[in-house]
Amino acid sequence: MIKKIVVIGPVYPYKGGISHYTGLLVRALGKKYETVCYSYSMQYPKLLFKREQKDYTNKSFCAEDTKYEINTANPFNWGKSAGLIRAEKPDLVIISWWHPYFAPCYQGLTAHLKGIPVAFLCHNVLPHERFPLDSVLTKATLKRAAFAIVHSEGDKEDLNRLLPEMKVCKQVHPTYNAFKMKDMPRGEARKILGLDEESPMILFFGYVRKYKGLDILINAMSESRVRPKLYIVGDFGKDKEEYLKLIEDKGIRDLVHIEDGYVPDTEVEKFFAAADLCVCPYRSATQSGIVQIAYGFGLPVIVTKVGGLPEVVDDGRTGYVVKPEDPEALIAAIDSYFSENRQAEFAENVRAESRRFSWDRMVETIEGAYEEICDTDTRI
Repeated sequence: MIKKIVVIGPVYPYKGGISHYTGLLVRALGKKYETVCYSYSMQYPKLLFKREQKDYTNKSFCAEDTKYEINTANPFNWGKSAGLIRAEKPDLVIISWWHPYFAPCYQGLTAHLKGIPVAFLCHNVLPHERFPLDSVLTKATLKRAAFAIVHSEGDKEDLNRLLPEMKVCKQVHPTYNAFKMKDMPRGEARKILGLDEESPMILFFGYVRKYKGLDILINAMSESRVRPKLYIVGDFGKDKEEYLKLIEDKGIRDLVHIEDGYVPDTEVEKFFAAADLCVCPYRSATQSGIVQIAYGFGLPVIVTKVGGLPEVVDDGRTGYVVKPEDPEALIAAIDSYFSENRQAEFAENVRAESRRFSWDRMVETIEGAYEEICDTDTRI
């Protein structure tokens, strides 16, 4: 029986979706169990990650009494941090996994946690941008766990291929409903953005990376009959000029509004509250936290048929699933959504699916996996 859980991962003030996820997971588990979060005194060396890693402007996703002890690049720290975790006497340790950079650190930690069941919660089993030895590092780390939890069938297949004997549980990515801080009406959000009530608006949100297919969406927009406004909200990095040129070449500059840079948590709501539709035209993916942010606002989504995205969008009910790298299919879905006035119907369907994406379901998945490994006496 679980009494106490230690969760390891990024959490406020660290930026990003995985940090938000960790904070919400700790809260959900804390409703039933004594739960302690161990995060990083240093997450990434500045040499590897030059952007600002922390955002202190909003504590909505914080995990109370988090212990910032783990230095991911300091081997002398790992044994000390593991000793502190052991002193908590947890029944289960849950570790966030999304990139092989953390392999040495997590191997060092788990080497000192023998006898305590460890679960890896995999946001991505393998990284989006592959590199030599990534699967070797992943396998060597995740094999130390009693079980793993994934959010997509693709991740489950990857993990089964790397570690055929491992117990793997799949549970859809829960909803990021904590961004809905003010329950902002659509009209108020549009007034803040300077957008009128009638204009159809679609939203592309998050870091702009090649695999996310923003160029495909821009190409599609030039063929639209409905001609919705496109809000691109996120950090472009070094490729912004390439996208600006494509927008100009396609003659849609009057339709596109760009908010370049990191969006603080407190500023997220106005974009999703104002939008009619969120579009994720990805070339590849495991899952997407952006879909779950949209669902937290009752906002329908268009995704491509890659990774776990088709598993969370009910095609024709909560959004559309289209072929990847197909601008014609993408714009057909966008135009159909607006010309057939599907907004209210789809939004209601999103709300009806809320239980499937709840944090309670995630807690139940963890409980079930833990009980099963206890029954078989599986230990690292």
